[in-house]
Amino acid sequence: MTERLRPRDVAILAEESASTPMHNATVEIFDPGESGFDYARLVRLVQERISFVPRYRQRVQVVPGRVANPVWVDDDHFDIGYHVRRSALPRPGSLDQLRDLVARIVSRPLDRSRPLWEVYFVEGLADGQVAILSKSHQVLVDGIHTVDLGQVLLDKSPEPKELGADGWRARGRPSPLGLMAEAVRDSVTAPETVLDTLRSTTGAALRGVAGTARSASRVIDALANRTPSADSPIIGPLSQQRRVVAVRTDLADYRLVREAHGGTVNDVVLATVTGALRAWLMTRGESMRGIRRVRAVVPISVIDAELEATSLGSQIAAHFVDLPVWEASPVVRLHQVSYSFQAHKETGRAVAASRLVGISGFAPATFHAIGSRVAAVERRGYQLSVTNVPGPQAPLYAAGARMLATYPVPPLLEGHPLAIGVTSYDGHVYYGLTADRDMLPDADLLGPCLQEALDELVDSARGTRGRVPRGRKRRKPPEESS
Repeated sequence: MTERLRPRDVAILAEESASTPMHNATVEIFDPGESGFDYARLVRLVQERISFVPRYRQRVQVVPGRVANPVWVDDDHFDIGYHVRRSALPRPGSLDQLRDLVARIVSRPLDRSRPLWEVYFVEGLADGQVAILSKSHQVLVDGIHTVDLGQVLLDKSPEPKELGADGWRARGRPSPLGLMAEAVRDSVTAPETVLDTLRSTTGAALRGVAGTARSASRVIDALANRTPSADSPIIGPLSQQRRVVAVRTDLADYRLVREAHGGTVNDVVLATVTGALRAWLMTRGESMRGIRRVRAVVPISVIDAELEATSLGSQIAAHFVDLPVWEASPVVRLHQVSYSFQAHKETGRAVAASRLVGISGFAPATFHAIGSRVAAVERRGYQLSVTNVPGPQAPLYAAGARMLATYPVPPLLEGHPLAIGVTSYDGHVYYGLTADRDMLPDADLLGPCLQEALDELVDSARGTRGRVPRGRKRRKPPEESS
């Protein structure tokens, strides 16, 4: 019995184009040390662990005549060497060189005739370090039936777990006649199959009309020698190329700011993003004309029976927040961001970061993947997506090699040339920014702007440390929110 793609998965596939590849990526940097971690060992590790994510050996099969949604089928020509690839930087490779390589790789859509994922083992980094870049399509990782491959490759201990091969054999490829017969049977025995097909077909038609309208709009804009949404520099058409920005900061700085000004680490992260956007916009000579705020969608963990449960022990929902880029004071920006989350916290639906991190086998890559799906569903009504994921604060290992850093690389959606992913891990907070190469040629400036915005907040916290406002008792900082 094959498993059929759900309407949302079909919609994601329909929305994908050469300029909007719908995959999430993560860059992880490792110190092999004495582990002997190399490309061959990574291949063996994937072969040992891939049985925990069987969908990574399946591909999407379209039903003839599209009388029903596509199905997942085993790839009878599955080739581990195709999916786990080897690359290198000129020694000694720098982080900037790694970013350039990652940007080129994530710009390319995945091959739909194969399982929708790739992993790159990148050698040549300075100090003998290596990097792993993983790409997984959004339809592959839903957090319900399938988690990200990275979630099963990492261990809490440097002693690698030798599991051995699982003896997998692909089930026979279903014939076109068999796919048709199964679609008819599903339509009779499971009426929701017909409804799902109608939803997918109708949605595809509407997206086709919308896509034609967008294309026509671009032509008109080009003829008029102007760009769409000129009032916002982070709204506009995408090219087929990307830029990637990576920034590492210290988690202790966020905790210091939280202790001095209240709120959560998540609030401090968003206030840092706000300050960085403000500084970046000012470097562009925007003078903040007409740009008072940037509306962001921030996927958050909630307890909500109306939403589908994920493997993360909660549901993921969209939260909209206006980032006050017009505000000059870093502390006021922090308080405004914190206030926007206060109502959500008071509902009792919020899930603390400590609970997420405590889930057995929790890995940020899966949360980032689900967060991107949530942003894709909302799609309109915001300018920027920011996915902030609390990660483990103890070292993780891949085949004995210690993971030193992890940078998310979120996908871009049509009309949104900037996306930000944030992961905290082992005492640091890592920012991964994806930007359209043509629309935002100065995206690299966002890196130093992020650090400067955080420094502003830290300076303000050190200036108020030990002082308690009159009439107010010092209270214990609340649990960090995801």
